[in-house]
Amino acid sequence: MSPSAARRPAPGTRGGRATSRGRPRRTAADGGSRMDEVVRSARIVLCCGSGGVGKTSTAAALALHAAELGRRTCVLTIDPARRLAQALGLDLLSNEPRPVARDLRGSGSLDAMMLDMRRTFDELIERYARDAEQVDRILANRFYQRVSSTLAGTQEYMAMEKLYELHESRRWELLVVDTPPTRSALDFLDAPENLNDLLDARVFRLLIAPAQRIGRGYLRGLGLATTAMSRMVRRITGSELLAEVGEFFAAFEGMYDGFRSRAQRVYDLLKDPGTQFVVVATPDEPALREAAFFAGRLADDRMPLGALVVNRVHRAGPVPAVPAEAMARLAGGSGTARLLADLLDQHLALAALAAAEQRRVAALLDSVPSLAAVQVPLLADDVHDLPGLRRLGAHLFA
Repeated sequence: MSPSAARRPAPGTRGGRATSRGRPRRTAADGGSRMDEVVRSARIVLCCGSGGVGKTSTAAALALHAAELGRRTCVLTIDPARRLAQALGLDLLSNEPRPVARDLRGSGSLDAMMLDMRRTFDELIERYARDAEQVDRILANRFYQRVSSTLAGTQEYMAMEKLYELHESRRWELLVVDTPPTRSALDFLDAPENLNDLLDARVFRLLIAPAQRIGRGYLRGLGLATTAMSRMVRRITGSELLAEVGEFFAAFEGMYDGFRSRAQRVYDLLKDPGTQFVVVATPDEPALREAAFFAGRLADDRMPLGALVVNRVHRAGPVPAVPAEAMARLAGGSGTARLLADLLDQHLALAALAAAEQRRVAALLDSVPSLAAVQVPLLADDVHDLPGLRRLGAHLFA
C-alpha cells in the first residue's frame, strides 16, 4: 500500500462534505480561505514554481491583498522582465524598497523592490570582510565580478540573503517573495548550499596553498600570475582566469564561515511557522509534476507548505448533448448550420481539455493529501495594473 493510500480516510462523508475516494472533496472555497489565512497571518510568503507559471503576478496579487487588508507589506521580485513594476504602476524597481501608493485601498502599505544580485553580493562582501583592503581586493577581482553576475545559483542565494535582511529590519508585517524564474523550483532551495560548496571547494583551496605556506605577502608581492602553471594557461588560452580565481579565493579567506552561518540562519527562517510556501503551477502535466516534487521536498525539509495555485485553468460551460445524427446534419447543412457544428466541436474539445486538466490536478491533490488548492481560470487579458491584480485576487481568495 502506498503512503498516500495508508493515510486515506474511510469512504463516506466528513464534516458534512461528500468525499471522493475516501477524502473530503476540496473546493475552490477551501483554497481561497486558506490563501486568505496565509496573507493574514504569515510573516513571509514565498511563491515558488517552475518558470512561466505566473509566480510574479501571483506574488503581486497576494501582496496587494495583504496591504489592502491593513498589513505593512513588501514584495520582492527577481523577475528580470520587470512585469511586477508594470503591474504595480511603477516605471522602475530597484534594490531598495519603494512605496506603491497609487490607488491603494485600505489602511495598510505596500512597498516593492527588484533584486540587484550584484549589489546584494557586494554588500555581503562588505559585511564579512576584515577591512577595507580585503573589500577592495575582492570587488576589483575579475573572477568575482563574473561569479557575482552570472554563476548559476547566485541569484537564488542573493534572494535569500535579501529576504533575511528585510526580515531583520522589522519594517514590514509581511514579506512576499517572487522566486527566480528557474528551470526547477528545487533550484531555489538547493542553490545556497551549492554556492557555499563552491566557495569552500578544495580544488580552489589548493590554488592558494603555496601562498598560505609562504605567507600573506606572497600574493601582494608576486601574485599567482607569476606561477608557471598560470603562465602556461595564459599562453595557451590567452586568459588570466587561473590567477584571478586563485587571487579571489585567497582574498576570500576568512569570510567563508560568515557566509555559511548566514545561510543556516536563512534556512532556519524558511522553516519557521511564520513562513509559508505557495506553490504555483499551471494545469500542464510538467508543471504539476514539478509542483508535486517541490511539495515533497518541502515536506522532507519540514518547511511549511501554505497552498497550491493552479493558474490558467480552462473552463467549459454546460452545453446540452447533441446526438451524432444531428451533428452530421448540421455539418452538411447551410453556412449557419456548419458554423454551429464547428462551435459545438470546439466546445467539445474545450470540455475535453478542461476535464483532462481537472484529472491532473486531482491526481496531484491525491499525492499531497493536506494541500489546499485554488484554481485561477485562464483570464481574457494579461495582468498589467492594480485593477488586474485585484481581478486575479478575486479568484485567489474566492
